[in-house]
Amino acid sequence: MKVLRIKIEGWTASFRYPGFISGFQPTLPAPPLSTIYGLISAAKGELTVPEDVNIGYVFDFESKAVDLETIYELSPGLSAKSNVVKREFLYNPELYLYLDRPDFEKYFRKPQHPLLFGRSGDLAKVSEIKELELAEEAGKRLGKTILPFGIKGAYGLVQALPTHFTDAIPRKAVGVKPYLLMDEFFVYPEKCLFDPEMDWAIWLHKN
Repeated sequence: MKVLRIKIEGWTASFRYPGFISGFQPTLPAPPLSTIYGLISAAKGELTVPEDVNIGYVFDFESKAVDLETIYELSPGLSAKSNVVKREFLYNPELYLYLDRPDFEKYFRKPQHPLLFGRSGDLAKVSEIKELELAEEAGKRLGKTILPFGIKGAYGLVQALPTHFTDAIPRKAVGVKPYLLMDEFFVYPEKCLFDPEMDWAIWLHKN
């Protein structure tokens, strides 16, 4: 199968838990599908959804830390009150993104909008783009990503997450279902796309 592999790096990343509205803001250990489709939409310059491209990815980071962040709580009448919250973030994140549409390369060569790893300050850059021909193999390490709940042998934090958001105001979450968030690898016994250069399997989220 021909795929496009894009390496995207940044200094920081923070992926919000949907259920945490106020107080301490922890980060998910890996970006949800909605963040990935947001990245692709930013690169392409228009809304991109699972019907447009199937994706797989491996995400890693060097360490995790907590920062103080000023937020503004809006009230009716456009008044705002500042507050300070503790927000967890990931340091030196890197994403290997796999797309089953090699023709999307042009969007990442010259993105239309800034690429972000979560918040508006979590800027990211494309550091490598490569087209690969991958085959399926069994017994390879799979992980550092999110997987549909129920994958044989997989484990991790279970969280309901959307696949993407609509672009109309108010934005609505679409395709919410349970996923496993994995921050380590395990040996997947069944056949899966395998990248021999990186020595890991890729779970392709298909529409």
